[in-house]
Amino acid sequence: GAARMIAKVAKGPKIIVEKSTIPVRTAEAIKTILEANSEDGTFQVLSNPEFLAEGTAIEDLTCPDRILIGGDTTTPEGKDAVESLASVYRTWIPDDRIIRTNLWSSELSKLVANAFLAQRISSINSISALCEKTEADVDEVANAIGRDSRIGPKFLKASVGFGGSCFQKDLLNLVYLSGHFGLPQVANYWQAVIDMNEWQKERFSAKIVQSLFNTVRGKKIGIWGFAFKKDTNDTRESAAIYVCRDLIMEGANVAIYDPQVGKEEIIADLVYLGMEREQLERQITFCSSCEEASDSAHGVAVLTEWDEFKTVNFETIYEKMFKPAFMFDGRNIIDSDKVKGLGFEFYSIGKG
Repeated sequence: GAARMIAKVAKGPKIIVEKSTIPVRTAEAIKTILEANSEDGTFQVLSNPEFLAEGTAIEDLTCPDRILIGGDTTTPEGKDAVESLASVYRTWIPDDRIIRTNLWSSELSKLVANAFLAQRISSINSISALCEKTEADVDEVANAIGRDSRIGPKFLKASVGFGGSCFQKDLLNLVYLSGHFGLPQVANYWQAVIDMNEWQKERFSAKIVQSLFNTVRGKKIGIWGFAFKKDTNDTRESAAIYVCRDLIMEGANVAIYDPQVGKEEIIADLVYLGMEREQLERQITFCSSCEEASDSAHGVAVLTEWDEFKTVNFETIYEKMFKPAFMFDGRNIIDSDKVKGLGFEFYSIGKG
């Protein structure tokens, strides 16, 4: 639709730049539509995927690791179009950070970058389960392997699971492409990254139920955080959606506090998973603080790494909870020694 709109009004030569993460070979489809619907235009279509992370987007834009521009590298017109866009970026980015590729390499590189990041998270999360069985500490393991210059420390933080708008979508895109081109082994490999992420969320929910004497029916569970990561109100594919669903399905009453996410967004996310709004209205309480979410609760689950969760008055929270008071840290941000010293039964990801 966008390509047809451009073709309708375009006069003379135009450079069209696709920015979104899209299926591989979309640029080819765009160019075909443009040429079929334009009476007075010639077009060069470039792929220029963004690598901006929520919460750090401005910094990522002003000082990026790289800028990726894909175009038709087989013709002078295509090469000129690539250099035209590169000249825009050169006003604030050194040329050695601007990567020129063909269209297909550019489109695929965006998918693969997100797939590799997700793979690292699923890898360390798989090890977190092993750490719990062997009394190892996943943070110590991550620190040890992250010191290896061939591996590096980023995206090795164990958690309840990754979320956001990109990782799962791009992984599924990669799985589809691999299957489409007759590569089932490749498709299965990347599907396993998704499966591990789903299992990690299920494992966390099951741990809460198991710890609370194998039932949460009628019990209040405080939920700290609903966004998929701190400093954003984005809930797309947030682990909190699935943990809350599991607990509600088990009969729990959940009290949710997130400093940025509102009631309607939370309800909409759970309804999208097939839950009835009436049931959600009965079993969810929306709170304005950690303290309110924890009042008369049997347990608390930390599902987003908001900084304020590290500095709440844990002594007051402990006093107002039913005993034994359980805390489940799905982001490994709480001072375990401090809360254990107050009397909490404390569980964190990957800690024996």
